[in-house]
Amino acid sequence: RLNVMDHSAQAQRNIILGYLLSGKGLTTRYARTHLDIMCPATRIKELRLQGYNIITYRRTMDGHINCAEYILLSSPK
Repeated sequence: RLNVMDHSAQAQRNIILGYLLSGKGLTTRYARTHLDIMCPATRIKELRLQGYNIITYRRTMDGHINCAEYILLSSPK
């Protein structure tokens, strides 16, 4: 778990973007549990408005819990 002192929207976007730029998919569960970002969908929406092409997949975890997984396809030009 990250020890994040700055919980601003910008800091959260930077954390999410860094994670996505590493080539991994980010699930809502991982963002909440490990990155301390409680509402990743809002930050993803903001990144999309900045020109990042991020797709969303719906995933089933633990056999019944649905969550979103975000994948970065491209950065703004």
